[in-house]
Amino acid sequence: MRQRHRTTRLLGSLLLVAAASVSVVGAAPSAEPAAVTPLGRVVPAPAKVTPAGHPYQITSGTRIRVDDTRESRRIGAYLAGILRPSTGYRLPVTSRGKGGIQLRLAKGTFGAEGYRLVSGTSGVTITASRPAGLFHGVQTLRQLLPAAVEKNSVQRGPWRIAGGTIEDSPRYAYRGAMLDVSRHFFTVAQVKRYIDELALYKINELHLHLSDDQGWRIAINSWPRLATYGGSTEVGGGAGGYYTKDDYKEIVRYAASRFLEVVPEIDMPGHTNAALASYADLNCDGVAPPLYTGTDVGFSSLCVGKDVTYSFVDDVIRELAALTPGRYLHIGGDEAHSTSHEDYVKFMDRVQPIVTKYDKTVIAWHQITGAHPVKGALAQYWGLDDTDAAEKAQVAEAAKNGTGLILSPADRVYLDMKYTEDTPLGQDWAGLVEVKRSYDWDPGNYLAGVPSSAIRGVEAPLWSETIVTGANIDYMAFPRLPGVAELGWSPASTHDWDTYKVRLAAQAPRWDALGIDYYRSPQVPWPAG
Repeated sequence: MRQRHRTTRLLGSLLLVAAASVSVVGAAPSAEPAAVTPLGRVVPAPAKVTPAGHPYQITSGTRIRVDDTRESRRIGAYLAGILRPSTGYRLPVTSRGKGGIQLRLAKGTFGAEGYRLVSGTSGVTITASRPAGLFHGVQTLRQLLPAAVEKNSVQRGPWRIAGGTIEDSPRYAYRGAMLDVSRHFFTVAQVKRYIDELALYKINELHLHLSDDQGWRIAINSWPRLATYGGSTEVGGGAGGYYTKDDYKEIVRYAASRFLEVVPEIDMPGHTNAALASYADLNCDGVAPPLYTGTDVGFSSLCVGKDVTYSFVDDVIRELAALTPGRYLHIGGDEAHSTSHEDYVKFMDRVQPIVTKYDKTVIAWHQITGAHPVKGALAQYWGLDDTDAAEKAQVAEAAKNGTGLILSPADRVYLDMKYTEDTPLGQDWAGLVEVKRSYDWDPGNYLAGVPSSAIRGVEAPLWSETIVTGANIDYMAFPRLPGVAELGWSPASTHDWDTYKVRLAAQAPRWDALGIDYYRSPQVPWPAG
């Protein structure tokens, strides 16, 4: 998944086509008011866009009107928190009156995450069946406003939202992003910032890679040296770090407030040197290896034949499951080169029931399809376009037998891959991944022989061998992350690079306003200036 010893439709709206003329918005007050953003010029592309009528303009008299429910009030307060600093308006959140910006929870055919946005001169109404849909509708509303709305100081308006209707719901239920906090440790604040960036593009799963050879990043009470010793370093020999249980709970809470579910990963039986260094008994020879700060893979393994290994796994999963309200727990399972195939199968067959015992759904890298995935398990495919046919056939056979798939092809959506040979960060073992390559594929038909019903969604992993700062995260994620989000959310009928790159370019002023550094790919027609 990381370092290998090998080389390796257009939207049905004429308004979207008109989006080819992108103007700079929000970097600074301009002499002329910003044009109204067309309803279809958002990312991910909405399922259905119907332009009609005149825009609504937010003014000093605007109210944010919500249902008398806790979730609706909370989302209304979130929206007000975004709009108040830049508009300078009070924008009170109230359950009384009509007009303005209205957030409604109502029975309908919106599904768990869908919504309808209706805009006209009298106001904007976002309606959803569930709070997640209401929140996603708010993200669309943000993108329909000038980019300057994202700033923390009063900016020049007007603040207009194009007239018409958007009806929207996701293609896939699982739309994820993975952050490797093991190779380099990232603080709670840095993870929260990434969560906010993910939420803007309707990502709903945050996969945290919490353990690897270079660092163990979550406190486990029954095995305390995992964090205090195993978490004491990182790639290159830095100080490392780990999350206390309260830290982790705060990440989970914050993610939930943005309607993201945290998927914790404890990688095993390989990628375990930090654990092996922390406790000698986990090694077959009873000798703890030194801490590791390099970037090689495949050299470590838990001792499959020892009972203490499974006591360890049970304790870790039990404590982590208790901290994690989400449905999933990821057990890794990749690059176990130091574990024989027989031992790998034995280990995975024994560990998966531990996960289900604590009421979590198993996720593992796609190598688990070489063992016996338990009922309901998800396999995360990280192979390449040219991965061996036999390996792909093994994954397809598992999918036909009921194993769901999350697609993360490394030469398409690994965000740590270099854009070009000159990219100062990242790796290139999976190839160079420019923005078009990252976007221009269809999860529904990517793997031959896999029934479309087996595809649960997509995920964009960001491994951190070369990623050290929050700015590094931004530069490698943007502009590729929004494209992966669109692959997960938007109907296949909207998938068209020529129109997407125009909508993507229109995001640049928003990233500028949010302080997101990004790679200015020559493949994208960025605004001038």
